[in-house]
Amino acid sequence: MSDYKIRAYQDSDYKVVRELFSAGMSEYVPSICIHVLKQPWVLFVLTCMFICLLASSKSLILPVLAVTLVLALGRQLLGYFWEMYLDHCLKEDLQDISKTYMHSNGSCFWVAEADESVIGTVAAKPSDEKEDELILKRMSVRKDFRGLGIAKALSREVIRFARKGGYRSVTLNTLMVQHEAKRMYESVGFKKYIEFILPTVYGKLINFTISKYRFDLLNAE
Repeated sequence: MSDYKIRAYQDSDYKVVRELFSAGMSEYVPSICIHVLKQPWVLFVLTCMFICLLASSKSLILPVLAVTLVLALGRQLLGYFWEMYLDHCLKEDLQDISKTYMHSNGSCFWVAEADESVIGTVAAKPSDEKEDELILKRMSVRKDFRGLGIAKALSREVIRFARKGGYRSVTLNTLMVQHEAKRMYESVGFKKYIEFILPTVYGKLINFTISKYRFDLLNAE
């Protein structure tokens, strides 16, 4: 495997950075579907539908087909909502990466590069809530380059940037399905300090949990 280097974002990286973000986030759709399927009310509805159809039709085929159809439709619906979220991100801070991160005070965007190809990304911007807090965002590593410590190196790049900028802490958000990401951040030194359900009808309906992590720069010195 080739060595990699971490450097500042360039405008020529624009297309591949957006593609890398979309591909990485799209990998979570199956996990989100399983998460939704495990919700008690979902299991209850599917079970009731199966029993009712089985009792009324006197056949196993109809309820099996009906549940299969509902699951397929649910998968498509979740995929649609997830695509909407990705599209929102691409039209938000990733619409003009240079303006958002490279030309704004206290912000930066890095890429990890191997064999002249971008294989990882991470960004940082000041928190809107606390002046001395930096937010780590847009962490992504290409699938075939994972497990090499690239994500850890990108995380430490943000931490160095925060320390140089005089910030007291670095924070980030993770989703309930990002198990590997959580373990990686914890190995770097981030600690979970709050967990909450997304305060929307959709979030409450499927128990869409967000965990916030913090790296305390004062304690790390």
